[in-house]
Amino acid sequence: MVVFDLETTGINTSKDRIVELYMIKVQPDGSRTDLYQRYNPEIPIPPEITAIHGISDADVANEPVFKDKANELNQFLLNCDFAGFNSNKFDFPMLVEEFYRAGIDFEVSKRKFIDAQKIFHLMEPRNLSAAFKFYCSKDLDNAHSAKADTEATWEIIQSQLDKYTNLEPNIEYLHKFSGQNNLADLAGRLVYNDKQEVVFNFGKHKGKRVEDVFKTDYGYYDWMMQGDFPLQTKKVLTQIKLNSINNK
Repeated sequence: MVVFDLETTGINTSKDRIVELYMIKVQPDGSRTDLYQRYNPEIPIPPEITAIHGISDADVANEPVFKDKANELNQFLLNCDFAGFNSNKFDFPMLVEEFYRAGIDFEVSKRKFIDAQKIFHLMEPRNLSAAFKFYCSKDLDNAHSAKADTEATWEIIQSQLDKYTNLEPNIEYLHKFSGQNNLADLAGRLVYNDKQEVVFNFGKHKGKRVEDVFKTDYGYYDWMMQGDFPLQTKKVLTQIKLNSINNK
């Protein structure tokens, strides 16, 4: 079994690249072999990503690119199963994409996967009752009644502000800290890009500006209006379309 973690240029498996990799290969007898490698991703590492993992463009400028080490890594992983933290959703798909880009048809179907994060979430409840117990040291009686749940939530927020001294006790800060600040609609179908422009977050136009799509794919707006999308999403789309018309 190979336990591993990746550091990357971002979270888009189709566009981003691996910049650092660490693996621990554990044999059935308990012995282990470690492997560490940094890679030149051949694309810039955004400053906000460097701020997370501490790896800059200069740090990997002289490192090999993934494809130059891909065959060696593939041999290291031969007949291995995998384990990680959130690896099922991110690390393993990202690793496989890199192999494909290097021209290696990495075998997936016969592998087994262990995700420590999923085990954590399955074994340790992440619901209101669990939060009330953790932060307030109380059992939540009458859970799923509106009054009890609301009272518990308010107690939890106050306890969080007491527990975490780095949290600022004001709504603007807590909104930025815990809110979904890049959503343009509540359903997450539309999000803001780095330029604060509304772009699609799903489907064939994902990542494209809504305004641009409406200019080229004339039927897309009508399709969404007639589709099974939330009314609030349709309202946002309609406002964008009206603004586009008015700005002509």
